[in-house]
Amino acid sequence: MMSDHHKSDFRPETSESSGIGGPDGQDLEPIRCAEQVHQPSRGEAQLTLRAVLTGCALGCVVASMNIYFGLKTGWSIGGSLIAAILGFSIWKILAPIGARQLSVLETNIAQTSGSAAGSMTSAAGMLSAIPALGLMGVEFSYFQLAGWALAVGFLGVFYAVPLRNQMVVVEKLRFPTGTATAETIVSMNSAGGAGDALRQARMLLLWALVAAVFTQVKYFYPIIEHPMFANLIAGPDVTAAIKGGEAVEAAGWVVLYVTAGAWGFSLLFSPLMFGAGILIGPRVGTSLLLGSILGWAILGPWSKSAGWAEGPIMSYADGPRGWLLWPGVAIMIADAFANLALSWRTILNTFRPGRSDLEDGEMLEPPSMLIPNLWWMGGLGTASIITMVVAHSVFGIPWWMTLLAVAMSSVLAMIATRSTGETDINPIGGMGKVTQLAFGAVAPGQADVNVLAASITSAGASQSGDMMQDLKTGRLLGASPRKQILAQLAGITCGIPICAAVYKLFDSQYEIGVDESFPAPAANAWKAMAELLSGGFDQLPTHAGWAIAGGALFGVLLPVLRKTVKPIAPFVPSSLAMGIAFLVPAYYSVAMFLGSMILVYWRKLSPASAAALAIAVASGLIAGEGLTGVLAAIESLIGMPEGEGIGAAWQWITGSSPDS
Repeated sequence: MMSDHHKSDFRPETSESSGIGGPDGQDLEPIRCAEQVHQPSRGEAQLTLRAVLTGCALGCVVASMNIYFGLKTGWSIGGSLIAAILGFSIWKILAPIGARQLSVLETNIAQTSGSAAGSMTSAAGMLSAIPALGLMGVEFSYFQLAGWALAVGFLGVFYAVPLRNQMVVVEKLRFPTGTATAETIVSMNSAGGAGDALRQARMLLLWALVAAVFTQVKYFYPIIEHPMFANLIAGPDVTAAIKGGEAVEAAGWVVLYVTAGAWGFSLLFSPLMFGAGILIGPRVGTSLLLGSILGWAILGPWSKSAGWAEGPIMSYADGPRGWLLWPGVAIMIADAFANLALSWRTILNTFRPGRSDLEDGEMLEPPSMLIPNLWWMGGLGTASIITMVVAHSVFGIPWWMTLLAVAMSSVLAMIATRSTGETDINPIGGMGKVTQLAFGAVAPGQADVNVLAASITSAGASQSGDMMQDLKTGRLLGASPRKQILAQLAGITCGIPICAAVYKLFDSQYEIGVDESFPAPAANAWKAMAELLSGGFDQLPTHAGWAIAGGALFGVLLPVLRKTVKPIAPFVPSSLAMGIAFLVPAYYSVAMFLGSMILVYWRKLSPASAAALAIAVASGLIAGEGLTGVLAAIESLIGMPEGEGIGAAWQWITGSSPDS
């Protein structure tokens, strides 16, 4: 996927399976499987303090930017490749002052701890369940939030351990991200790979700096992010009149332009959204644009003109935004269940007795490298008890309900992990929705219990899939699973206080899920599902029930078409992305679509450059805006003037008056 660094002491080309040394006389570990891409030397540095700390630090950066990114888009990005590339590059850059670059196995430890810390935002429900509960009026203190993250964050790690031998060692499921990460790490340690890694790191940091500067300037001059072109074209008075539905004397195209802007079809200059578009690619980017047109240009205006949603456009209470929520959520949920149903073979394979023998010439790691049963069984038991205690003491959930959720989580995590191994898609949303349906029957009328139970399941699926990707990387590199799980636990421990603090920071400064700046589409979907199951259809806006039925049908149709009609599969839109487009302002979808078109043009202009650098550039854009967005929230918290120009900020800093 991407290539990077090499140190001659750890050359993967010396791979005789005899385990007795390669051309340079090294004493090597044996090759344990045919797909192994690196043969470590005996005693190669692995679980070192610097590798763990490097990964944890980078993972905390990823966790922070994921809060910002996820509350805007409903998605998050993994930290594996970022931690591997930057972790390696940091120590490579320090080589002239005597630092030793990371070995292959140290880089693997850095990416393991980095991905663990970075994934805590989604594992702890801070993009879905937690803001959904906030929308339902449930408040969290910092320590309650950190306690909940601690409770659920470790479950999936221990679910993954007993599945490793079957899914990674025996069946050799691909786990595409884990495989790509292993190949990237080996490439970084190959001849010439270090230069490629440093180039990727430089591009990531360069575009992060560009995005950071833009985002900080935007704090003082918000107009640069979302220019009011309608005011320039029609004038503020005419624009206000058109948005208010008044008749005006203006050219038809002016009225159309201003009206489109009122419904969200405007230009958003957001490095993060452009970076997200590069990551998701043209199919998903185009799906977002199509979804925004269907929702905000067709169904939304129809609901308003028909009198079903007569309030302001962006009102959840009585406006088109609140009406569009329901078909959008229906599309997302139907997509989740349709994809689960279409993966029925994967589900059956999860519970079908599989091959338990190794192929000729393959072997397990020695006992000293394997994870002892006592570790994962004791860890799973302890994590379950902590989850029950926190759920009861903080939320008043009976212990047996939590135990039921943990039991469901263990089963659904197996399905999610196999899906991740076969397709690289971890169906976290689908797992959560299954639990929400189950607890709709177990705890009727209790929307908060419904959301929290689903959070336990999604945490198990998220962490189990993430851990197995790391274990796949380790298997391909000849790493010690025992040392990897220690790195994973270290990453989770570091990620918990950081992501809890960043979430509370945003929660204190913004109305998450309501403000257009942080629409939290995943949270609104979870909230809607829970309230529908607990309150029934009577609470819906006028004719929203029919919209739900149509959305559900649409959400099932597209995955079925993509799965069954192979010739058109690359052109079938993503129903999940189209559903998300109903829940976020249209300008978000337009910006991500433009980002995906940047990737299309880049691939056409320079395919090799795009293949090597697209992920680095996109990650830099997301990281730069995401981290500076955290800084902006801190600036707002301490009272620095926002939107009043740099002069006002400088006066606030220096304590001077405007006249002095």
